[in-house]
Parts: sequence; structure tokens; C-alpha cells
Amino acid sequence: MQAAPVRATAIPTVTDALRAVESLLMSSGQRTARRNAWTSVLEDRRRAKDRVEAQRVLEAAASRG
Repeated sequence: MQAAPVRATAIPTVTDALRAVESLLMSSGQRTARRNAWTSVLEDRRRAKDRVEAQRVLEAAASRG
């Protein structure tokens, strides 16, 4: 007589369930955080470009006078 094969399936724990829910909720939050970070990078670049342009204008005005 041969024994029937046994399948071992792990029953998800409460901790596993909470981690799954957390990962679903965090994914949209992380997307928002990344989008906000990229917007900040672009704004910093724009301000840096404006500073360089202002410096050029000031230097040009100083060299004329």
C-alpha cells in the first residue's frame, strides 16, 4: 500500500496579510513621493538656470558701468 502524496500549503498568517495590504497601500504613496521628488528636482534646475541668467545680467551691467 502506497501513501497518498501530501501537499503542504502554508496558511497565510495575519502578519503576511498585513504586509500584503501595506505593500498595496504604500505603492501609490511611493508613486506620489517619486512624482513630488521629480517635480522638486525640475524646480531646482529651473531656479539654478534663473540664478545663472541673473548673474550674467549683473556681470554685463557691471562691465558697462
